[in-house]
Amino acid sequence: MTKRVVISGYKAHELGIFNDQHPGIAIIKKALTDQLLTLLEQGLEWVIVSGQLGVETWAIECVWDLQEEYPHLQYAVITPFLDQQANWNETKQELYEQIIAMADYTVSLTNKPYEAPWQFVEKNKFLLRNSDALLLVYDEENEGSPKFLKQMAAQLAETTDYELLSVTADDLQLIAEDLQREQWE
Repeated sequence: MTKRVVISGYKAHELGIFNDQHPGIAIIKKALTDQLLTLLEQGLEWVIVSGQLGVETWAIECVWDLQEEYPHLQYAVITPFLDQQANWNETKQELYEQIIAMADYTVSLTNKPYEAPWQFVEKNKFLLRNSDALLLVYDEENEGSPKFLKQMAAQLAETTDYELLSVTADDLQLIAEDLQREQWE
């Protein structure tokens, strides 16, 4: 039973998404919502993110929408270090602050500002240790920051009942085509 799922994936800029009006966001959010609905049927209680911009923030927006129908659904933001939003623009900082303020649980793992990449490694280990599954928006053809988390989750899944769920470019393409068809009907 999947009670706690980590959701991660590309950062917005890795997908070439630089504003909230990008049509790709709706496609990614539909894919995430579909996955979350399936997981909710299987007993999902917690969504866990590290608060990075992109897939993780869109996932929380999906959680907000789903909480109307599934009020028991909670989310945690577990950041690798303090003030990860310090260099973001004002709009992105505001969204981040809202995500943090509405979270059911928040913590910064290292309790200090960014020092080195080891903080990301420790965050990944912690997230995997404290969840039942990873839902990753990732495509093997287009490497990016999620590959390290995926590698760790794949190793864990080999030796335990940890679940590695993914949304691939093909999945997104099918959703885009469905959404396009719906617009023409």
